Amino acid sequence: MTTTTDHLTEADYETIAAELDALRDELTADLGERDAAYIRKVIRWQRGLEIGGRAMLMASSLPPAWIAGTTTLAVAKILENMEIGHNVMHGQWDWMRDPKIHSTTWEWDNVSPAEQWKHSHNFVHHTFTNILGKDNDVGYGVLRITPEQRWHWSAIPQPIYNALLALFFEYGVALHDLDIANVRKGKVDPEVTKEKLSQIGRKIRRQWGKDYLAFPLLSGPQFLSTLAANFTANAARNVWAHMIIFCGHFPGDVEVFEEERLEGETKGQWYVRQLLGSANIKGSAFLHLMSGNLSHQIEHHLFPDLPSNRYAEIAPRIRALCEKYDLPYHTGTLSQQVGSTWKKIFRYALPTKEDLAYQRERRNRRRARTSAV
Repeated sequence: MTTTTDHLTEADYETIAAELDALRDELTADLGERDAAYIRKVIRWQRGLEIGGRAMLMASSLPPAWIAGTTTLAVAKILENMEIGHNVMHGQWDWMRDPKIHSTTWEWDNVSPAEQWKHSHNFVHHTFTNILGKDNDVGYGVLRITPEQRWHWSAIPQPIYNALLALFFEYGVALHDLDIANVRKGKVDPEVTKEKLSQIGRKIRRQWGKDYLAFPLLSGPQFLSTLAANFTANAARNVWAHMIIFCGHFPGDVEVFEEERLEGETKGQWYVRQLLGSANIKGSAFLHLMSGNLSHQIEHHLFPDLPSNRYAEIAPRIRALCEKYDLPYHTGTLSQQVGSTWKKIFRYALPTKEDLAYQRERRNRRRARTSAV
């Protein structure tokens, strides 16, 4: 069976690693005041939008004010989670030595504890990107998005699962680091799970207290309309984050890998796995900002701890490298990537002939064991 990397030699992998390392060094050496000014400006705008949105919601419950306030608050929450929180916690701005914009101190505006997210995302996902059985982001433990995942009858309603996951995405992310599959198998210390659940509970109480109690109470007679606005803004943020993240990992010909891929994996092979396991989204500067520059998912996976405002700058050079080594550079418009992702979710909800044959074989083995008893 041929793959997209069969033509690469060991020398090719070494050269790819050298070229990407050199690009990383070039960017790192060039970081400076314009980058620091960028993230500080985004934070000022985000905080201004949040204050403005909440002020509009407190001032009036009339439809124009409610829609304007809710939209402004949703935009603020998207910016905080995507371009600020996600990237700050990746350590992209640690070089500034600013304790207020540092991966060790930032706690973002959703129910997922930063400490747990940094483990499940920064370490597990970015180390084992798209390795089946190692990267829990492949289907997020509830979706079958590739034929390499074993089909089960529970996959049939997965389009419904996915819609619900989108609406309540922050809660799915909050539970992600629990590693529920291994908890069920008894491979995780119950005390560790208990402590993680306590952290999640505390974070949920804090978020609910802020969005669903404190600010609605401050609104006085607008209590219910502010409560509804905060829920709507959170839901909008969740759906948007889910869409951007799924479009960066699951559309089109994005590849997954067996665990054997990790055996003796060199740095060049790791880089190539990031290229093959990610996808970009074409769009405007505003789309890139609102996506946290995860519309440049390929560049992010290659350099997850470099400032996101540099991804658009290096994207043409990454694409040229892919062309040079005859490697795919997965990209498409937002509508193309959304359509491709949902197509997979619907397609792999259903079994192939091989899947049905495997299910019959399992049933026959169970019947044989029952008869023997």
